[in-house]
Amino acid sequence: MLSKEALHKDIDTLPEEFTEELYDFVSFLKKKLIKENMEAALLSESSLRKGWLSPEEDEAWKNL
Repeated sequence: MLSKEALHKDIDTLPEEFTEELYDFVSFLKKKLIKENMEAALLSESSLRKGWLSPEEDEAWKNL
């Protein structure tokens, strides 16, 4: 596995004209991660909703 330190060294050796392209790629990866996390949350919502909407769950949380 590539360490962040090794990645930073490689980035530092790139010509300046690649800075914007590198930034775009990092932004793309961040957006991809956010999208994947949101999709996972949405997929789990329907199965978790069953427990959230039960009288037993309401009773358990009423004092909080």
